Amino acid sequence: MMANNEADLIVFHRNLRIQDNEALSYGSIRQNYKCIYVFDEAYWSGNGKSLRQLYFLKDCLRELDNSLKKINSKLEIFIGNYKEFHKSLLNNKFTLHFNYSTDIEYYKSQFTQFLKLSKQQHEIKVYNDFGVQRENFDRDQWSRFWENQMNKPLCPEPKINKASHDHNYLSTHTVEEFINKYIDIQKPDFIEIQPGGSSKAEHLLETFFNERCNGYRTKMSNPFDAKDSCSRLSPHFSFGTISIRSVYQKLKKEYFKSNFKSDLYSFKKRLHWHCHFIQKFEAEPDIEYNSMHSMCDNLRPSEDQELIEKWIKGETGYPFLDACIHHLRRYGWINFRMRAMIMSFASYNLWQPWQKTSPLLAELFVDYEPGIHISQVQMQSGVTGINLPRIYSVIKQSRDQDPEASFIRKELPELSDESNDNIHNATLDVDYPNKIVDLRSSSANARDKIWGIRKSDQFKKIAKEVYIKHGSRMRQRRR
Repeated sequence: MMANNEADLIVFHRNLRIQDNEALSYGSIRQNYKCIYVFDEAYWSGNGKSLRQLYFLKDCLRELDNSLKKINSKLEIFIGNYKEFHKSLLNNKFTLHFNYSTDIEYYKSQFTQFLKLSKQQHEIKVYNDFGVQRENFDRDQWSRFWENQMNKPLCPEPKINKASHDHNYLSTHTVEEFINKYIDIQKPDFIEIQPGGSSKAEHLLETFFNERCNGYRTKMSNPFDAKDSCSRLSPHFSFGTISIRSVYQKLKKEYFKSNFKSDLYSFKKRLHWHCHFIQKFEAEPDIEYNSMHSMCDNLRPSEDQELIEKWIKGETGYPFLDACIHHLRRYGWINFRMRAMIMSFASYNLWQPWQKTSPLLAELFVDYEPGIHISQVQMQSGVTGINLPRIYSVIKQSRDQDPEASFIRKELPELSDESNDNIHNATLDVDYPNKIVDLRSSSANARDKIWGIRKSDQFKKIAKEVYIKHGSRMRQRRR
């Protein structure tokens, strides 16, 4: 048995990297540590989770395990929930190290309960992984807090492990055992997704700064160009294979020598927004199920499963929208503007409750980040109370973002002989799904309902409260 408080247990969740990892860096100081990833089947079966995310996870775990082996350690997989994990630790005493992750309610409740149960037996250290305020939350000072977090020195490299690996105090699996048992036996529901792992993240960062960011400000809106012109770091941020802080600090160095300053400045703002949106979820976990503005939960009282199914399968009758969904289903990624349009169509034109459509859309994203996804879903559904309703015109987006219909034809080859006008207007001569809704009348109906409740004094009162809690603030000028 390990000597009391001489052994460290580093628990990974969404911080699957060696570099700039506080839990690993500080947990390795005494050079007597174990590295654990807790795989909870219930968590991975929850809203928004999917096999495509597990496939990305597989790459991340393999690379992390290989990196740990270079410092005489390894990654062990504990299969079970946090309550079971707590029970497995009862016969040992550790100093436990975690990087805190803002996550879905299920994980948060499990983790919170674990800390309560374990604090009498173990010393527990929880580190702030990036720019989210966990305590003393102050939205007015949030930007300053974020900048301070991003400018802190990167964590030292983890130390070589001197602990013996001849014994196992926990019931764990090797990474390969876990992959063979839980992931590789499942049939993929996609054609190709981004590979995971820190080396892939670093490569993406290098190529983005060196060349791919050229034209980023404008190309990010186009589904054709965005695939190569966006950083494509979003799944790596979600799984923690690279730290936002390290990206931010490298960005500052690259900015001054870059020929693409306006593009990199736009990228910098999105790093800020990444944490800004997650902060909303951290401050109010209930928004996973409830609208930020309480009056908005009554807007869409019922659902139409047939409409929802046609929407998520890309059978809406509108080629550009369908092409975007088909692309997403095949590759697990599409650019932000198209995500917003897809959600806007479901919430406004189809008038479906976001609570029913949000998880289905999240399942398609390899880069599903609950804090960002849920906040954005609510924005595109007009239920925050602090963002003006924006109804995306599918036809306008089709003409603006794919004027030659090349993206549409690539994703929907059955339309290859149709004219551009026919495609954009969804007036097709070939056999194609019928339009499931009229854009003009459904948009008008949505505007009437949304603005109908926004005019009331009660709505405005609640909206002010929402803004105080979640609204973005103008940065104070430095004197």
